[in-house]
Amino acid sequence: MSQPTTTGPTTSAESASPSGSRHWWILTVLSLTQLLLVLDSTVMNVALPSVQADLGFSSADRQWIVTAYALVFGGTLLAGGRLSDMLGRKRMLLTATSGFILASVLGGLANGFGMLVTARALQGFFGALLAPATLSLMATTFTDRSTRGKAFGVFGAVSSSGAAIGLLLGGALTQYLDWRWCLLVNVVAGAVVLAAAAALIPAQDPVSPRPRMDLPGMITSVLGVLALVYGCSTAERDGWTSPVTLGSLTAGVLLLGLFVLIQTRVAQPLLPMRVVHDRNRGAAYLMVAIAGIGMFGVFLFLAYHLQQVLGFSALMTGVAFLPMVISMVVMAIVTGGVLLPRTGPRPVVVGGFLLTAVGTALFTGLSVHSGYAAGILPGLIIVGSGFGLIFGPAMNLATDRVDAADAGAASALVNAGQQIEAAVGTALLNTIAVSATTSYLTTHPKIPDAAAQASVHGNAVAFWVTVAVFVLGALACGLLVRPGRQTGAKDGDATVTAAI
Repeated sequence: MSQPTTTGPTTSAESASPSGSRHWWILTVLSLTQLLLVLDSTVMNVALPSVQADLGFSSADRQWIVTAYALVFGGTLLAGGRLSDMLGRKRMLLTATSGFILASVLGGLANGFGMLVTARALQGFFGALLAPATLSLMATTFTDRSTRGKAFGVFGAVSSSGAAIGLLLGGALTQYLDWRWCLLVNVVAGAVVLAAAAALIPAQDPVSPRPRMDLPGMITSVLGVLALVYGCSTAERDGWTSPVTLGSLTAGVLLLGLFVLIQTRVAQPLLPMRVVHDRNRGAAYLMVAIAGIGMFGVFLFLAYHLQQVLGFSALMTGVAFLPMVISMVVMAIVTGGVLLPRTGPRPVVVGGFLLTAVGTALFTGLSVHSGYAAGILPGLIIVGSGFGLIFGPAMNLATDRVDAADAGAASALVNAGQQIEAAVGTALLNTIAVSATTSYLTTHPKIPDAAAQASVHGNAVAFWVTVAVFVLGALACGLLVRPGRQTGAKDGDATVTAAI
């Protein structure tokens, strides 16, 4: 075990955190920025039929409207995190937000499939620059223990509810305006972020006077994550044993293994290994990844059930998820302000995973006759409460006691893990559900409502697997997260990293 070490210098702007109400205005700006990024991962999903009818592309190409964003976003996050550290976080936030707005305008004005996919890829690229800058600004702004838990509780609630809000917003904009507003709405929100961030966030210099970009690390990390996410995307369509899927996944694993090797050899690595060696931070990355698998599984199969079995419209499906979002936000605020200061993170996140497991288990009892109020609403509230217990503490731990020079890299790793595991989880759980549905139809060909019954059965099998994922998360966090309350630096103190 290495001894705790005082990290390198921080800039005066970073150490002199804003005080008073300005803290909470900055939190509002950063939370809005995070919401902008997360909802864009789902806002186009419910608009796809309208987009396809308008632009006239094939159903086989339809997935790329969503996949282009996820691929580029996930693939370039680590590079974006290091660039944020090198160039200054406020500067990166303003630059990336401007680029995100321009990409959204390009998408909103798209006159064909190619132009729209290009715009979505550009959104992913600028999003990958913006996400680490946002989370690292959270880490360097809220360093005092009296405010950090509350701030990350709110930030985590916004982040974890963004996907559901994206479904609701996408359905409303498509139904009442036009699918193009799913992209153009970013112009309005982005302009607010730009103006508020420019006025409120203190100027920050680069953390290194002579920064160097780790080009071998950047290339292997980008290609490795791209290959993994692409492999999972093709697995949904072609199956896990297809040559393209196996080749992409194998290449991804090999490239990321090479990336780790490079990080141990270069002077200024893209991802310093000291970031992940801390036990609590390693556990935080794991809990974000496991929660990401389960959360997207819940969204995916409940959305299928609401639309295919209960006949909900896209807009009503988004509305149906609102109780989950509300319970998530309320529990996250309670967690940050009340629970964490008293118990520390371990019992909170373990309880969160167990709650999500219980709530998801309730969905396994759904039938073709189950209504929303009795069959789905109780589970949604319980699952939302569980996620509210998980995401705030996870993001807090992931950036806690990190050297100021590494805050961008640590923040990028959180987002990269969430992106990769969301892709893995969606592909894996969808494959399991489709396989169970097909098997049910084969063994029950003549029962009434065979298609609906088979869909419900396939979803139930996937929900049980999701329950197992959440239980695994509870066990892992119980073993890895250190007991007790967090202790650390106050505002203005040097940040300390305990490397295990």
